[in-house]
Amino acid sequence: MRLEKKATVASSSVAALLVFLKLAVGILSGSIAILASAIDSLLDLIVSLFNYFALHNAEKNPDEKFHFGRSKLEPLAAVIEGTIISLSALFILYEATSKILHPVTMRHMSEGIMVMIASFVITALLVLFLNYVAEKTKNMVIKADALHYKTDLFSNGAVLLALLIIHYTGQELIDPILGIGIAIYMIYSTLPIIKEGVLMLLDVALDKEDVDKIIQVLKEEPEITNYHYLRTRVSGSHIFISFHAVFNNEISLYNAHTIADKVEAKIKQLFDDDKKVHILVHMDPYDDAEINEEEEEW
Repeated sequence: MRLEKKATVASSSVAALLVFLKLAVGILSGSIAILASAIDSLLDLIVSLFNYFALHNAEKNPDEKFHFGRSKLEPLAAVIEGTIISLSALFILYEATSKILHPVTMRHMSEGIMVMIASFVITALLVLFLNYVAEKTKNMVIKADALHYKTDLFSNGAVLLALLIIHYTGQELIDPILGIGIAIYMIYSTLPIIKEGVLMLLDVALDKEDVDKIIQVLKEEPEITNYHYLRTRVSGSHIFISFHAVFNNEISLYNAHTIADKVEAKIKQLFDDDKKVHILVHMDPYDDAEINEEEEEW
């Protein structure tokens, strides 16, 4: 099993455990903050299961129906995850506002505090593991999951602090105010995830730094007299690159093909091993960029 899949299994298991604990105590205590955290964990579970499905299918080889594979399932999963988090945050805002308008006395405070301590410790361990996997694999889905559980870690710590303050001061207004703060933070944290996912779905190009490295490889090859129509796009863990390489018209097709293979190998070395780089080289016997100038316009 791939490391990314192990990470989604771990996050799904943790989310399932936290949902059971938080829902039980949240309903018994009447705490909006704990209930909000429980709902967030329930959505975590749904998202983690979907992430497992996305990763499982994204790694499938191209077939007759999907000639370029299913790599876009990864950014799609990130967009769906960000959207679900945002919707859950809106629900938390609604519940917190309702409690401010219609106060409810909290109960079972000791149980709530114990559950939130356990949640904080378990989530902290999961965040450490997900950060390790995200750093090692550079996978967008795991990166989103790591960021998501990191926000959970902060919210769990905030809920725990609020419960302790309420327990010793009796100021229950802190509970819905904290719920509102958690909801706003959840929405704020999802914006980069949704943005990156949407950009990938729209075939965003590589960063300028990576494009410049590709150009440098082309310029360093003496047999390539020029290049044009350099195009790049990112789709999950896949990178697609295409360009026209101009050769001297006296070079043999065999030699031009050999040089193109060498250039492809050098370009692939620019990226991490976990990235699947697909390169298409069109070999021109003369520079036809000006002839097809209109096609170059964006």
